[in-house]
Formats: sequence, C-alpha cells, structure tokens
Amino acid sequence: MDLKVFGIFLLRVVLGVVFIAHGWQKIQNIDDVVGFFATLGLAAFFAYLVAGVEFLGGIAMVLGLFTRIAGYLLATVMVFAIVLVKFEGGFLGGYEFDLILLASALAVAWSGAGPYSVSGKICGCGNCGM
Repeated sequence: MDLKVFGIFLLRVVLGVVFIAHGWQKIQNIDDVVGFFATLGLAAFFAYLVAGVEFLGGIAMVLGLFTRIAGYLLATVMVFAIVLVKFEGGFLGGYEFDLILLASALAVAWSGAGPYSVSGKICGCGNCGM
C-alpha cells in the first residue's frame, strides 16, 4: 500500500466528515444561521450557500467526486470564516481550526481525490477532479 495515496484518502474522508457535520448543523438550524449572518451584514442567501457548500462539499470529499471543485469552494468558505468571524479572536482559540480546514481543503484540491475514490474508479486516475 502506498502511504501517500492512503494519506490523501484519510485526509479527504475526515475533512468531508467534518464539513458534513458542520453543514448539517447549519441546515438544521438555518434560522439561527441566517440571523448570525445578518449580524455580519450578510444576506440570508449566504447562510444557505455556506450550509449547502459545507454539506454537499463534505459529501463530495467523502465520495471523492468533484473534489477539486469542492476543495476550492470549502477553502473559500474557510477564508471568509477566518476573515469575517475568527481572526479577531487570535490564532489559539480563534482561527486555528478554520486554518487547518482551509489548508486541508486546498491540499485535496491540489492533490486530487486519489485512486480510493469514486472519480478514481470512474476515470482511473483519481486526479482529474471529476
């Protein structure tokens, strides 16, 4: 077994599970999320968008399907979370968790899903971003 291949698989699946959980939590409490986004000066549309990107992007990561697109979308969500919400809290107890999610999403986007993925089974390469 190639440990590099297994490493990206592990990172992709755990990252996906984390985003599925956070996205599902937002979906279940969407009124509260809309209210929180309003305190940031953001329209309700963005609350729905973030919840959807986190949930569906997480599913894409777990499956290894469209992981490049999902990775970039999830990374974008994390950039905005850091800048708009977490940055003033400092690194520790502030944005360190969001930063590791951002870096992980980019690592998967740049590496591709790998052979242990739906895209790896469909096209055989696991790197095309399918």
